[in-house]
Amino acid sequence: MEAELLLETVVQGESASVEFKRCGAQPEQDTFETICAFANHMGGSVYLGVEDNGTVSGIMEGAVTDIQRNIANVARNPKLFDPAVMLETEAISVNGKTVVRIWVPMSPDVHRYKGVVYDRIADADIKVSAGSQISAMYIRKSNLETERRIFPYLTLNDLRADLIDRARKMATARRPGHPWAGLDDEQLLRSAQLLVKDYSTGQEGLTLAAGLLFGSDETIGSLSPTYKTDAVVRLRDQDRYDDRLTVKTNLIDAYDALMGFCERNLPDPFVIEGDIRISVRGIVCRELISNMLIHREFTSPYPAKLEIDREGLHTQNASRTFFEGNITLNDFNPMPKNPSIANVFTQIGLAEELGSGTRNLFKYARSFMGGDPTLVDGNVFRATVPDVDGALFTEATVVERLGDIDQAILELATSRRSFTLAEAAEAAGVSKRSASAHVSALIESGKLIGEGSTRKRQFRKA
Repeated sequence: MEAELLLETVVQGESASVEFKRCGAQPEQDTFETICAFANHMGGSVYLGVEDNGTVSGIMEGAVTDIQRNIANVARNPKLFDPAVMLETEAISVNGKTVVRIWVPMSPDVHRYKGVVYDRIADADIKVSAGSQISAMYIRKSNLETERRIFPYLTLNDLRADLIDRARKMATARRPGHPWAGLDDEQLLRSAQLLVKDYSTGQEGLTLAAGLLFGSDETIGSLSPTYKTDAVVRLRDQDRYDDRLTVKTNLIDAYDALMGFCERNLPDPFVIEGDIRISVRGIVCRELISNMLIHREFTSPYPAKLEIDREGLHTQNASRTFFEGNITLNDFNPMPKNPSIANVFTQIGLAEELGSGTRNLFKYARSFMGGDPTLVDGNVFRATVPDVDGALFTEATVVERLGDIDQAILELATSRRSFTLAEAAEAAGVSKRSASAHVSALIESGKLIGEGSTRKRQFRKA
């Protein structure tokens, strides 16, 4: 490394991949804790002879070789590191002082230093003791998509035939002559890589992705107990919320419910492209929601979140990341986290081809609320579309209208023994998708009761 590059790094400060350490005659124990954390995370560089505030203090004269030798010996000592850590060291001269850089690549293994697993969170080294967190680390490093895990006792009877048929119809409506049109349910699942054979074990069966896409709510709750998405609006009441929706159903219905939530809580500015009006709200929300549902890490207990507040629209979800930091179009290299789920969403028209949706988000976010989006990947993926124009805070009628919709649905429930979703939409003057979101919220709050199967589902006052 050149001295100029070192000085640039010092100015930028510590991060998830950069650590500064004061160093005497030998490195302290916390240096090796950082080495372990870097190997377990995304890799990084430790700079010995640099203070926490970025001051280059240097290393004792004549101690550089001994320090490098000590680092190599400790990293390969099986009594200290299990397994051994691969690293490189180099001495850098800057302004008459010497700094030792320790470069630690990301390792395919999970390492322990003195029996303790360390991970890197922001600029801190964290001890990892919980079994679930260590398991998640193994999954992250295994390069195995958890969506492809086979459940040998998951059968077609645990899936909703109506959802599979709906996906078939959506795919053929989007593309006449789609191959799914002539396939039965089992053939469709095989075609979508949801019913697979593991050629390393010989095991064959339905995958986690199949259950999440087409499973009943009971099936999904058993396969992934921590799976849910919380959506909240905090505009008037910033301490609690103005509106809330918790989604625990299949990914296809979850997409509809979350889109409905955004439709009733977000403005849709008038934008013309060519001679046609386009819904920039629909484009932006479609990308954020589909990304949150498709690319999340379903083994993580961290719930996905969608929040609308005075700062803008935000989403976050657990991620099995290959990269940590801000995502820009200049260095954007899309990598599918759950390719089978992503493929189904693309086939039925709920998502764009890999990478296209993100480009659309950057293209239309400014027209939506006046600012460019911020995307940050890591163990948690975070996306924000800022409300630079103040559109959300001035759209008070959007929030006030929530009460009118709920009131119309409750009046319908009072006047009838039961009603359908279509009747609720007609009574409230909203789309069926929006009505579904409101009815779900009223059921959750105990004001309505849902009865019957999906096709014949009726609702009544509690």
